[in-house]
Amino acid sequence: MKYLLTAVLSATLLFSCGGDKKKEETKEKIKLGTKKEETKVDSNVANLVIAGNDQMKFDKKELKVKAGQKVKLTLRHTGKMDVNVMGHNVVILKQGVDVSAFGNKAATARDNGYIPADAEDDIIAHTKVIGGGQTTSIEFDAPAPGTYDFICSFPGHYALMKGKFIVE
Repeated sequence: MKYLLTAVLSATLLFSCGGDKKKEETKEKIKLGTKKEETKVDSNVANLVIAGNDQMKFDKKELKVKAGQKVKLTLRHTGKMDVNVMGHNVVILKQGVDVSAFGNKAATARDNGYIPADAEDDIIAHTKVIGGGQTTSIEFDAPAPGTYDFICSFPGHYALMKGKFIVE
């Protein structure tokens, strides 16, 4: 009987200790989860990601943001070709800018990243030109509500690499 009582007490003690450990683990998980929840995401920042490839195509034809919103635009070049052969950028043009005229003018602006020197008034924002496997990002404030064209200004790309930047 004494042996049985000792065994029951020992088992109770073992289970009790294990139970406390589980409670501590649960508390720790709650603390970790709380820390993640405390990390604030600025809902006024639009994180946009667009990719261009070696077939001269963007993976998106439309990008949407809200007026006045801070925009972080990331361009990824998913191809393998060098920047000098198949470079890509994203140029968001102001309303009323002729895409073909801008693209033709940009083709001669190699030294300025295919951004015409006299075109500051035509552009809302633009990334730098990148090659295969590279990524670049820019930040800017979204303009007034409306629909704006975006293109790749690398020579000849604007005909295929284009889309709409929609500000609501």
